[in-house]
Amino acid sequence: MSQQGATEDGGFSGYVEAVLAVLSAEPRRAVVTTAEGLVISGEELRDRIYRLAGELAERGVTRGTTVTLLTGNTAEALVARYAANLAGARVVSLYDGTSPSTMKLIMESVDCSLLLVDDRRHTTAEELLRLADVPPALSLGPSGFADDVLAAAARRPARPMGGLVGPDDDWCVRHTGGTTGIPKGIRMTHGAYRRGLEHRLTDAGEPPRYLACTSLAHLAGIFTDMTLYQGGSVVLLHGFEPGDVLAAIERERVTHTWLLPPLLYQLLDHPDLPGTDLSSLGRVTYGGTAASPARLRQAVKALGPVLYGWYGQAEAQSITEAGPGEQELTGVGGHLTVGRALPGVEIAIRDADGTTLPAGERGEVQVRSPYMMQGYWKRPELTAEVLRDGWVHTGDVGYLDEDGYLYIVDRIKEMIVVVGGHVYPAELEDLLLSHPAVAQCVVFGSRDQESVEHVHAAVVPAPGQQPSLKEIRDFVTARKGRLYAPEALHLLPALPLTAAGKPDRRLLRSRLTV
Repeated sequence: MSQQGATEDGGFSGYVEAVLAVLSAEPRRAVVTTAEGLVISGEELRDRIYRLAGELAERGVTRGTTVTLLTGNTAEALVARYAANLAGARVVSLYDGTSPSTMKLIMESVDCSLLLVDDRRHTTAEELLRLADVPPALSLGPSGFADDVLAAAARRPARPMGGLVGPDDDWCVRHTGGTTGIPKGIRMTHGAYRRGLEHRLTDAGEPPRYLACTSLAHLAGIFTDMTLYQGGSVVLLHGFEPGDVLAAIERERVTHTWLLPPLLYQLLDHPDLPGTDLSSLGRVTYGGTAASPARLRQAVKALGPVLYGWYGQAEAQSITEAGPGEQELTGVGGHLTVGRALPGVEIAIRDADGTTLPAGERGEVQVRSPYMMQGYWKRPELTAEVLRDGWVHTGDVGYLDEDGYLYIVDRIKEMIVVVGGHVYPAELEDLLLSHPAVAQCVVFGSRDQESVEHVHAAVVPAPGQQPSLKEIRDFVTARKGRLYAPEALHLLPALPLTAAGKPDRRLLRSRLTV
């Protein structure tokens, strides 16, 4: 098997088939431990996947169809994703914190033909299914609102299947924020993803034992696939609770986990940390938002040299890594490095004219790698804007030093990175302007002392109105989900403007977040 997934007969083997081959090689090996403590062998996981894939295929799931997952951190969620991909479908995950109305729009936008729901998301599913024109749903286990597709699949033989996708077929469409009301769908192909699973992470364990304590719909799912493909095992938790995470690392002898920096800080502040045996832990990958240098120093002191910082974005996947001893390297102006390019990744710093700039000069960070997106789902104009000549234009401003370390200075775009996802100001501003008490508004982010970002809304009230923070938060949560709900509301008589007549976000940030 080549790294590109080509078979000896010239066909293509996707990532699910690659994982299944590893599971079959040691069928009795424990590969998944659920949050409830159930241990699943490689043979059992493989057969569940084959059975469900056969059942989905019989129900019309095939190459080119879209299956949407409303699932948590469960073994059933893994089985469902693998089975849908094996049957030839692309998958789309509906993220926790997204409102049912937005979920419906996402499903419509990706031509969803089937919704799969596990037992962690029944309440949300029932709300979603009350909306008009929602695709049919099947439950991954007993429920009161849909047929149990796993029960039907269990009556089938576990027959191998595969070979239904090519390297350029989408394995998933991942959604990120946008300005149109429907998040942008990022198309990721089987070929690129299959190649990415080959990358072996330093200090992740031989074999790795990965703790998934953040959503499998995000990066934890990628680390899970990588771990299983590389002969390791996965421990699932339903969510992040610092005491539970510490206990699981000790009890399960975890070697690797992924955390956003704010979650890492919660571990550091937990009273159980000093008494927990973390000797098995070789690697904590962190990223998704800027980290506090002081907190990183505290983490190194408490956990040892196990921290690996990643910089990336959904369009380009992971771009750089800063390993132990590198996180506090500083460049011009005191910027901390985000590390050097990961294997197979090329980074260029270019000006607005496309000229590649020398070391030390600031420009847009552009990336080329085998793992980047195919493009945006049904957004050719946006694809052409972001993906040019084989390079992803990240929208970030940065520079490289003489040794290839990358430093991020600012964002060309105003995206706010919060725990759980991304908030795009223009998208939230459009929603706030539909509130009867809001005449004008500007949304911006600010970082606290630990470099955690928070969403602020500066509002000029409509005449005679005085909206409260709770009123605005409830309004946003009901229509867009709690991810977008502002944490601070600033009522102003007028918005400051730049010389070009646009709202001055920088001035607002400096005045209102000191």
